[in-house]
Amino acid sequence: MSANQNYGTGRRKTSTARVFLKSGSGKISINGASLQEYFGRETAQMIVMQPLQLTDNVTKFDLFITVSGGGASGQAGAIRHGITR
Repeated sequence: MSANQNYGTGRRKTSTARVFLKSGSGKISINGASLQEYFGRETAQMIVMQPLQLTDNVTKFDLFITVSGGGASGQAGAIRHGITR
């Protein structure tokens, strides 16, 4: 892992997310898909984006995320938890 990349693990219900964050342009990849492709529900997309929007970092970082277990709501919460860590 390079020095300019940060890692956080998030958990919610039975979902676990591994979040790799590095400087970039705001690209988000979840299990190889974009945020909009992976989460069809806008509510889940908003949950994932909350920490980035609150800190005004939406376009400053690229995120590479792997998530497993649970449903869409639990996975979105686990990703949010991983981003904040």
